[in-house]
Amino acid sequence: MKVEQATDDAAKVLRERFGFDGFRPGQEAVIGHLLDGDSAAAVFPTGAGKSICYQLPALLLPGLTIVVSPLIALMKDQIDQLRKRGIAAERMDSTLTAEESRAVYGAVQNNELRLLYVAPERFNNERFRELIGRTRVSLFAVDEAHCISEWGHNFRPDYLKLARFARLCNAERLLALTATATPRVLDDICAGFDISPECAVRTGFYRSNLTLRARAVSALERDAMLLERLSTEPAAATVVYVALQRTAEEVASRLAAAGQPARPYHAGMSDDERTSVQDWFIASRDAVVVATIAFGMGIDKANIRYVYHYNLPKSIENYSQEIGRSGRDGLPSTCELFVCPDDLNTLENFVYGDTPALESSRSLLDELFRPDRAQTGGSAEEANELDLSLYELSNRHDIRPLVLRTLLTYLELDGYLEEGTPFYASYQFKPLISAAEILSHFEGERREFIAGTFRQSRQAKIWFHIDLVAAAQAASQPRDRYVRALDYLAQQGWIELKVEGVRNRFRRLGSPEDLGLLAQDLEGRTLERERRELARLHDVLELAAHDGCLAAGISEHFGETLATP
Repeated sequence: MKVEQATDDAAKVLRERFGFDGFRPGQEAVIGHLLDGDSAAAVFPTGAGKSICYQLPALLLPGLTIVVSPLIALMKDQIDQLRKRGIAAERMDSTLTAEESRAVYGAVQNNELRLLYVAPERFNNERFRELIGRTRVSLFAVDEAHCISEWGHNFRPDYLKLARFARLCNAERLLALTATATPRVLDDICAGFDISPECAVRTGFYRSNLTLRARAVSALERDAMLLERLSTEPAAATVVYVALQRTAEEVASRLAAAGQPARPYHAGMSDDERTSVQDWFIASRDAVVVATIAFGMGIDKANIRYVYHYNLPKSIENYSQEIGRSGRDGLPSTCELFVCPDDLNTLENFVYGDTPALESSRSLLDELFRPDRAQTGGSAEEANELDLSLYELSNRHDIRPLVLRTLLTYLELDGYLEEGTPFYASYQFKPLISAAEILSHFEGERREFIAGTFRQSRQAKIWFHIDLVAAAQAASQPRDRYVRALDYLAQQGWIELKVEGVRNRFRRLGSPEDLGLLAQDLEGRTLERERRELARLHDVLELAAHDGCLAAGISEHFGETLATP
């Protein structure tokens, strides 16, 4: 596509499909790189229009655009908005029913979608990876791309694998997006996703319509101060950020008792409850949501007038994201940080809790690399195959799940392990039509294979259970063929398929010479991460305590110097 033609087409789509007369800063440059066939990075402040950078190219590129996002709220809100504009978009996440998942799979297979939203963990689903492997992916967009960097504020080991997944599905170009990348983190993003520095577009953090304030308070006076703010300022959409789920419930209850339209939002609520609060907030002009940090990510509500931090944020990056959700309509908005020293112990304990004891790392390594893992009678290659439940592994060694994933990623990056395709330990299906009717759709060897699959299954009261490993060995067929066959039958609506018990495959590439030294090395890495997280927390205190301009201080943190305070 010629550059001039691509620019004209993009401007036309922006006007006709999205209703905007012109691009915001940085958008046109990012879209231009993508339409020219290059991968790109976009570092825009929260609310500056990152989503257009993949939604618009999705309408001009021939294949599917996959959008990787860690938050279901973002997926749901953006898909609702896209559908209103007549754009075919779907999501794959844990909240979908079997029938809904089947419909999305069918839409991908039939090339009916322009955008598909997924969480990073979706690539652990072998059925999904097999599906995407047969689909043309024109654009692979990664939101919250700072999670790839250990120098970022929200490192997630699954993000280190996304570049590999993009290559596995033959993505033609990649887009990395974030609102919170320091210069060092942006370098990591470009290196991790193989993006040329010339295609990394950064716009300024500063937004003139936001008034930033910080106020020192005691724990005893904080509730009264918050209620005073809500009572004396004109009523408008408001988000109050807190650190704990319990605090969200308690503060929302106290505000509601005082006559404020307040409701809590946190990860401990059910999906339906969170969806209800989200929908209520979007529809209201004066709703007050008391929420933990996830609320607001990707929510398309332009008229949030107030953001209050009841508790200290964990980092300047978190703070900048959260205040960036206010005033997206360009009108004046106020963001106030309540600085309470009592919060420090709670937030520091979060950090310490993510640092496993040396004994935990050592016991983990003993299990992964001990000689008695070798299975007698099998080949040397089979002896090095590991089949693990990460949930059980986490409990056995007293290591938090996300930290365990990080340690396994370190071992993989250091050449000791290689992760294979995760699989489900249990496959169950319920016929929706008779076996004879199902078999009537097949002939020859395929009919015999499906019949053999049914014979290998054992029936409980309603559901049939099949051990795919045993079935594959008995019939000398690859296990993946059974996965594809069951998936096909489910997509046709002939069976209902249920999968459970995800397990992770790893292959040992070599054994460490000294497990004790390796355990010490892992401990050193986790202690360094702990040091960085504590430093981020104290950066927030320093920002709030200094006498200068808050906006200038935040901009400096992200490598930008304002001309005037």
